[in-house]
Amino acid sequence: MFELGFDWRVFFTIFVTVFIAELGDKTQLATMLFASDKEVSKWLVFIAASAALIVASAIGVLAGTFLSSYIDEKTLAYIAGLGFIIIGLWTIYSAT
Repeated sequence: MFELGFDWRVFFTIFVTVFIAELGDKTQLATMLFASDKEVSKWLVFIAASAALIVASAIGVLAGTFLSSYIDEKTLAYIAGLGFIIIGLWTIYSAT
């Protein structure tokens, strides 16, 4: 099902894209809130948040793999792009 082809260029493209997308989002803010609790181990917060992101990413990979069996990759890219545009427009609309 999955092949382990390693391409550094693809790795860094995915890393930078996801890293930038995650900066300052709800997930990071929630993690900062948990880490601000003086009675909670920072390692526990880090490990739990990392595990959650790994599981969420795994779901994304599995969903993308499943969908790509039925829908063309280019069509999926258009759908994802349209989804981001709709979310952006909704965010702008909600802010006014």
